[in-house]
Amino acid sequence: MEGVEIPSYFLCPVSLQLMKDPVTLSTGITYDRDSIERWIFAARKSTCPVTQQTLPDCELTPNHTLRRLIQAWCTANASDVGVERFPTPKAPVDKAQIEMLLGDAMLPQSQLGSLRKLRALVSESERNKRRVEAATGAVDLLASIVDRNSSGEDVDDDGLESTSAACDEALHILCSLQISEEGLRDLVAKSSGMVKSLTTILRRSNYNSRAHATLLLKQILRVISQDQLINLSDQLFQEIVSVIHDRISHQATKAALHALVDACPWGWNRVKAANAGAVHVLVELLLDEPDRRVCELVLVAMDRLCGCAEGRAELVGHAAGIPVVSKKILRVSQVASERAVRVLHSVAMHSATPLLLQEMMQVGVVSKLCLVLQLDCKVKTKDMASAILRLHSRVWKTSPCLSPQFQVSYPSPYIG
Repeated sequence: MEGVEIPSYFLCPVSLQLMKDPVTLSTGITYDRDSIERWIFAARKSTCPVTQQTLPDCELTPNHTLRRLIQAWCTANASDVGVERFPTPKAPVDKAQIEMLLGDAMLPQSQLGSLRKLRALVSESERNKRRVEAATGAVDLLASIVDRNSSGEDVDDDGLESTSAACDEALHILCSLQISEEGLRDLVAKSSGMVKSLTTILRRSNYNSRAHATLLLKQILRVISQDQLINLSDQLFQEIVSVIHDRISHQATKAALHALVDACPWGWNRVKAANAGAVHVLVELLLDEPDRRVCELVLVAMDRLCGCAEGRAELVGHAAGIPVVSKKILRVSQVASERAVRVLHSVAMHSATPLLLQEMMQVGVVSKLCLVLQLDCKVKTKDMASAILRLHSRVWKTSPCLSPQFQVSYPSPYIG
């Protein structure tokens, strides 16, 4: 639209772009629907962007008069400056329509079709997602469908495919809703078997189902109680590790890594994860993963797992374990460097053997730790690097494998 002046009242106060679906808040200010929905629902703001007044409700009233003026203006300027007239936007879903679909979803004969329509609705806009989440009993119904149909038990062959599809649709919708923490706690309280159901779904060969189950599991593990965390099954850890190994999608891999971190705050769960082969899979992922955030998550998870003897043994037993952790120091981010040094600190403090100390010297771990002391790293990272070097100074400081520049700056050993 270069060369033409757009009337200021045609522009959205948030995006400063021409409004295609103008809606008015209770404060009397008009915005483009997409921009104000992202402000209210995605950013979870409860104020009017212009007036900063608290919104008593999130109702958006379509401003049909202004929309028609904008469409007429676009038509009038189309031939001169190439302004395109936009079509009349589709009206958002109303409460009665959602309630009707939820009612149909309770009936076996119409369940799958209703869930597919509901999924299409939540995919259209943030407003639709929030309306579905706010609908009475919507989340509980979707959770019950997942819980009841996840195993496929007591279903004949003719109905098995339909039952599985309904479960997949309900799961997809639950992930799309981005349920609040309060809503997730309520979901877990009412559906005590949800984690078990998600574990069952993770065993399927359907990659989409496994991806969505992982995304929902990531959210749930952040809100469940300590007792529930402690009682997570060995099977769940095996399935999380399997998702990371299979690399279903970038999003699913990140969600599985988050789930692994959140599931392993204490020793016994770390042992379960280590026994499930998590450390081996993490090392393999770290070897060829270019994404910074994924590398950080892998090292955070590895740091957790090296808090137990089983995790440390798995890392030391992998031929590429120590080298790849050392390689990520000073090459990814400060977060990655700190976590990598923490991993090496755990190994050096609790699992050091003459053979391991020799390996750490040969693959450049000692030189990298000396370099950490010389560069602008966090104080905690430097302290851990110094502690490792001091602890094993008798083996490393005079080694011919260590560069003279690092021998000079090598920290003094502990006295006592």
